[in-house]
Amino acid sequence: MTSTRATQRRATYREVLADRRFRLLFLTRAATITADSLRIMTLSVFVFAATGSPLLGSLTFGAGFLPQLVGSVLLGSLADRIRPRRLIVAGYLLECGTAAVIALAELPVALILTLVAVVACLTPVFGGASSRLVAETLTGDAYVLGRSLFSMSASGAQLLGLAGGGAALTLLGARHALLLSAGVYLAAALAVRIRLPDLPTPRQADSDSGQPEPGRPESERASGSVLRHSWSGMARLLAGCRVRQLLLAQWLPSSFVAGAESLIVPFSGQRGFPAGSAGPLLACLPVGMLLGNLIVGRFLSPEARERLVAPLVAVLGLPLAVFVLSPPWAVCAVMLLLSGVGFAYGLGLQRAFLDAVPETSRGQAFGLLTSGLMTVQGVGPAVFGWVAETSTVGLAMALAGCATLCVAGFLTWMPVRPLTTKTP
Repeated sequence: MTSTRATQRRATYREVLADRRFRLLFLTRAATITADSLRIMTLSVFVFAATGSPLLGSLTFGAGFLPQLVGSVLLGSLADRIRPRRLIVAGYLLECGTAAVIALAELPVALILTLVAVVACLTPVFGGASSRLVAETLTGDAYVLGRSLFSMSASGAQLLGLAGGGAALTLLGARHALLLSAGVYLAAALAVRIRLPDLPTPRQADSDSGQPEPGRPESERASGSVLRHSWSGMARLLAGCRVRQLLLAQWLPSSFVAGAESLIVPFSGQRGFPAGSAGPLLACLPVGMLLGNLIVGRFLSPEARERLVAPLVAVLGLPLAVFVLSPPWAVCAVMLLLSGVGFAYGLGLQRAFLDAVPETSRGQAFGLLTSGLMTVQGVGPAVFGWVAETSTVGLAMALAGCATLCVAGFLTWMPVRPLTTKTP
């Protein structure tokens, strides 16, 4: 048993990375996110070159994200029903095979989009199994910092994949760039297969110990399709007010900021900024996020992070309101950098979310969280893009910031700290 004081102790990033199992998951995930960014950009260029259609090029980019919510709803329970090593390895091999087939076969665009969408539907299952394994590997504040490292590596890997994608396309061509991404997926699958123990699922562990699975009727445990299990598990998760609040607290700010981020390029064009100046502005948000996670994760205690959730959400939204004044480029860069720092608010919600979901549904819960984030980050740009069409780009970005401030106001009265302190 671990005391409450022990679970409140501030961990360090060095301690977290010292765990061999977490380090394996962290490194393979960072590598595959880089490969995924490379693959998505390459496919978008590949499809656009083949068809000349901007719509199909953008659909190729979105096909890897939008279907994830569907997969989470229909198949999410698999993350808690199949051994994690098998799921993670299968996910990486599926990504590898998809990239290799598209690179080597002459497929019609419709079939390419279908393959990408099908893999995207399964992504929450594989990702949920990995996230559940992190929650079982790390405890207390170490878990929060582990999630922080996952978030930072995702941003860094996306930047690396997008930056390296241009070089790979230039040096290798689209098909060889896809084969490069397939090779990274294959290497990650082999590393997980060799280095990760074949751990049981929570349901198997309960069965081995002779304990019935809590909260689920015996008849449902003994039989039933994946769809029914997934749907009923999703219904149970969303039936809890606490879970719904914590999901919205993580989804809504990301949606609003993604809406503002999607308008940076047209804002730069309307303001007459020099050509190419939008690129550094786009990089300011992820750079700010990396800085915010490092500072808040390294120097603040767990209690301080939880107290600062609402203020950090305010930091996320307030700088965006400045864009209504059409500031110069340097001010825009500083405001976006400050806004990115506010993403560290998520560190204060990690323990609360973990506490709110049942242990036997963690994989499905993490899959829902991630797929929901991907979906709302596609909805936000559509909503605020429409606002920009009917008003001005600067006003639309400012409204996105104001909407984020409203979420900060909601979080000032919503209890953030875990309602109970769990002990392993």
